[in-house]
Amino acid sequence: MAARDELNGPFEKRYVALGDSFTEGVGDIDPSSPNGVRGWADRVAAQLIENGGSWGYANLAIRGRKLQQVLDEQLDAALALAPTLVTIYAGGNDILRPVVNLDGMMERYRWALEKLVDSGAQVVVFTGFDSGKAPMFRATRGRTAIYNEHVRKMVDDLQLGLVDFWHMKRFQDWRLWDPDRMHLSIEGHIWMAKEVLSVLGEKDSIEEPELEEPPVTSLPEKFIGEVTWTKDYLYPWVKRRVTRKSSGDNLSPKYPKLTQRIW
Repeated sequence: MAARDELNGPFEKRYVALGDSFTEGVGDIDPSSPNGVRGWADRVAAQLIENGGSWGYANLAIRGRKLQQVLDEQLDAALALAPTLVTIYAGGNDILRPVVNLDGMMERYRWALEKLVDSGAQVVVFTGFDSGKAPMFRATRGRTAIYNEHVRKMVDDLQLGLVDFWHMKRFQDWRLWDPDRMHLSIEGHIWMAKEVLSVLGEKDSIEEPELEEPPVTSLPEKFIGEVTWTKDYLYPWVKRRVTRKSSGDNLSPKYPKLTQRIW
């Protein structure tokens, strides 16, 4: 398939991905990709292009963004691209904050989704992941459940597509998660791409990833692993929260314009 970019005329179909690290692709490490990550959205776009039709793709997501930042920075930019398909997941970073006004946040989310629907685009949203078995995030499970109830109501009211992450038991397998325990691994992003394509009713020729058997670890090894994780991942994450810095500071969107050049 010959690659072509946005300069070669309008695309018949236009997929725009909005959100935070989940949609940017953090955890799916790929040095050849913008921002050093690939991710499920890039994989979905590549499959759509392979399936045929004149698809253009833009990914405006940036890691660390809270919901209001996603709306302020990405919504108008997305609408300017006249999308025919939009995927959006936002609010996960808000849920992790010490204090969050969930009802107010979801009112703003609904307003944004209404604008996307009114543009004529097909809109696909996500429920949050069930973190009941994740020690660090177990305390936020109730917030995520409330978030999900709002999402399901909006799906019904606005006739949105839904990727129901909460009920995807496959992702309780921690081999599908990055060592930071916050983001999907390469294998996890591959499975998420397949889940999204299923919701879209699109052909999927992505190979299922092979998972290695988890190593048997002793109690001392588990303890060392926890200490290493705390030093390498938890401490930097907490430090960013305290200093009000973001992992996405100084980053730009991976694909701000419609393209078929997905590295």
